[in-house]
Amino acid sequence: MVSTVLLLVLSGVAAVTDTWHQKIYNWTTYPGIALALLVSHFEPGGIGIEESLKGFALCGAVMLVSFVFFGGLGGGDVKLMAMLGAFLGVERGIEVLLWTFVLGGIVALITLIWRFGFGNLLSRGLKHVWLTFRLGKPVRLAEDERLALQPPLNLARTSFVAVIIVRFQLMNW
Repeated sequence: MVSTVLLLVLSGVAAVTDTWHQKIYNWTTYPGIALALLVSHFEPGGIGIEESLKGFALCGAVMLVSFVFFGGLGGGDVKLMAMLGAFLGVERGIEVLLWTFVLGGIVALITLIWRFGFGNLLSRGLKHVWLTFRLGKPVRLAEDERLALQPPLNLARTSFVAVIIVRFQLMNW
């Protein structure tokens, strides 16, 4: 119970600061990680300190790899997911991570459709695919085209929704 309240409050604060300031602050994630480890150890019926540490390490590692090799993420996203893993453990932490990326992709696609229009986006995409097949090699987009296709993700918002889906088992209803 205590872990659920802390999890919702901390992930909600991260979602608000990420939306307003495009930052997930250390004053949210670092105390959140410490609280997750404490609560997991002391809360009756909790996940236990070992599971909390495993969730912290695995979720943090997956996000760190994404941050280093693929870009598009900030360090706050890495720390936020590590914190969520510490609260939820390995299985539920990875489930939240997957939901976060699925929801983030949906939001990004909706943003691009809003920005360019569905028909325009589809015709540009098909034209690019046709050109790639015709030339027989990948065709790089122009710099201005690439920048236009990079909407801000704000993963804290989608992770907050993912936490609600996973913690309250909404997919089981």
